[in-house]
Amino acid sequence: MLLLDATERLMRNEGYAAVSSRSVASAAGVTPALIHYYFPTLDDLFLALFRRGAEKNLERQRRVLTSPQPLRGLWESSIEPAGTSLLTEFMALANHRKSIRQEIAEYAKQFRRLQTELLSSRLEECGVDPAQVSPTIILFMIGVVSRGFVAEDMLGITDGHTEALALVERLLQRFETSTEAGSEP
Repeated sequence: MLLLDATERLMRNEGYAAVSSRSVASAAGVTPALIHYYFPTLDDLFLALFRRGAEKNLERQRRVLTSPQPLRGLWESSIEPAGTSLLTEFMALANHRKSIRQEIAEYAKQFRRLQTELLSSRLEECGVDPAQVSPTIILFMIGVVSRGFVAEDMLGITDGHTEALALVERLLQRFETSTEAGSEP
């Protein structure tokens, strides 16, 4: 939808604070009244945009977690700057808007349940003992580390990134070589 696309561009390029009915209308080439017709409040607009992205991401996660290399897929999707920067904007927005915070929390719980369920059945294939390293720990660490990379990159901070990325790559190769080649790690 044109209005959601314009809102997303504004959030990515200028931040959530730049989103208003006038700025979205201008970016979409429509009148502000049309924005209010479809989205009576800015929260309605933000929630529609968040839900659109969240639903796409839920489907994407299902594909990633059923792929031959679920850990690599999770990592790569987590360090994608475009998606992470938009999520960062939504998280900042959530600090000021309770309805947004609740929606993000609900989807985050849904994501984590799906990810845990699908990853649980795949860990042993990847050479990871779930009793030693649980799916929830892996998911938490991937999320925290990837958001850290993206946040620091946005600020121009890169100290330690090369070494950390090399470590992640070694771990991915170690644990997913067995699923790729059908051999033991």
